[in-house]
Amino acid sequence: MAENIARVFADAIATDPTRPLLTWYDDATGERTELSGATLANWVAKTGNLLVDEVALAPGDTAGVLLPPHWQTAAVLLGCWSAKLTVADAPGTVDVLFAAVDRLGEAAAWSAGERYALALDPFALPMRQVPPGFADYVSEVRGHGDHFTPYPGPGEADAALLARAEARATDLGITPGARVLIDVSAHPDPVDWLLAPLTAGATLVLCANLDPARLPSRTTAEKTTLAV
Repeated sequence: MAENIARVFADAIATDPTRPLLTWYDDATGERTELSGATLANWVAKTGNLLVDEVALAPGDTAGVLLPPHWQTAAVLLGCWSAKLTVADAPGTVDVLFAAVDRLGEAAAWSAGERYALALDPFALPMRQVPPGFADYVSEVRGHGDHFTPYPGPGEADAALLARAEARATDLGITPGARVLIDVSAHPDPVDWLLAPLTAGATLVLCANLDPARLPSRTTAEKTTLAV
């Protein structure tokens, strides 16, 4: 098992950074977004640089992530883990908070040094109106560098997260080289929809509000080998 999540992500894109690594569908909106390993790595690097250079966070600092499964959530989480932040799983005091605009009510229960809102726009467009007390993640992250060198060694929670991810990959039948279609409504935990496939060396087709009638054609179009 790799010693940290940043290494798992690096290994996942090392063979061919140009191949589709994460494809996102939302059947309620018709959205489809495809990210190569290189493109997702760019977003992850920008997020890591935002956290380290702008927010001045250090390994062991904490992040709250009030976001649903989404490709932008993957960038936020992988950026946090690359910067060796601990992602909190319950309301409390954190150093930085990322919240979807429809979860700002929940965000009020968190005390945070810096707050970023995400509209989760299909084209990652900046928000026209930024909620008071928040910065727009998309606007802020775009100005940061495209390369980020993760801190060496594991983050505080990496070993436990990776052990869970390996176990879940086994439970779900995810094998190296698989292209996995994941119903994120059934698997909302990022260990299931993000870390388990990456740990297993699989690529992801994430589907929100999955329409069962579209499953056969999507399986063919995306060349998926497993649906969970």
